[in-house]
Amino acid sequence: MAVRFTRKQAEQFYETMSTIRKFEESVKHDFLAGEIPGFVHLYIGEEAIATGVCAALRKDDLIESTHRGHGHCVAKGADVNRMMAEIYGKKDGLCQGRGGSMHIADFSVGMLGANGVVGGGYNLAAGAALANRMILKNDKVSVVFFGDGASNRGTFHEAMNAASAWKLPVIFVNEMNCWASTTPYRTTCNVENISDRAAGYHIPGVIVDGQDVFAVYEAASEAVARARAGLGPTFIEAKTYRIEGHFVGDPELYRDHAQTQEIFHSTDPLLVFRKKMEESLHLMDAAECDEIDRQCRQKILSAKEFALAAEYPDAAEYMQYVYAD
Repeated sequence: MAVRFTRKQAEQFYETMSTIRKFEESVKHDFLAGEIPGFVHLYIGEEAIATGVCAALRKDDLIESTHRGHGHCVAKGADVNRMMAEIYGKKDGLCQGRGGSMHIADFSVGMLGANGVVGGGYNLAAGAALANRMILKNDKVSVVFFGDGASNRGTFHEAMNAASAWKLPVIFVNEMNCWASTTPYRTTCNVENISDRAAGYHIPGVIVDGQDVFAVYEAASEAVARARAGLGPTFIEAKTYRIEGHFVGDPELYRDHAQTQEIFHSTDPLLVFRKKMEESLHLMDAAECDEIDRQCRQKILSAKEFALAAEYPDAAEYMQYVYAD
């Protein structure tokens, strides 16, 4: 049964997507200006997936992210000021500057962490689901986000098998963005849809338009209800496209930049949202979307000011939090 959406939901969806977009644009600009240490991987063009999935979750539900994790962190409700401070390596960051972009986490909102290891999140999410169901005996749901390239890792199959065998409340969300670093997915996968693999573990496999936040939300809501009812995992394949390079500064010699931009202009989830408002749902108008964009832009400017004003960790404390006292 199709979900009937409210104006409040539409506003929340658009605000989350716009916040992610403005956050990523700021990070891209500042990294290229030499202001941010380490590497950063951007979520531009995939905002509808994190937004739709996390909107279907409770605050105490858990998510496991990837190296491209800023969008998941924002969508799960992490404070953008402390997120930005973390990316700048500052003491007021979510991980006190120790994690940076690829290992950002916020347990207070159920964000178990981004992960610099490709395919490193599956068993963490499955383990959390196992603990919640069999030890803590609650109805929390775990979500693991991953790309098509990560689905070729052995951890993927281990986690799928365990989740299926024990009916764990895990939702596998494949952000099928067509690229594994510099490799197009069809050169390493002999399946048309990554979700075809779900059948091998007797798990429902669902394909959804990853550029449509409403479609993602509907699919995620059904998967969450199934998991919470004790019926086990669901595999959601959200079709999207990685607009940015593998990392900021990637020369992208492996693909046609003009073609990538053409895809972006026709599938940009924020524009897809606006078009849906205009043509069918009629819950918001363009001026209201513009105002949300303005507010989100200011919110991210404030987050950058917070990060720049924050102090770096004391170098004498660099071993702190590495080992238990």
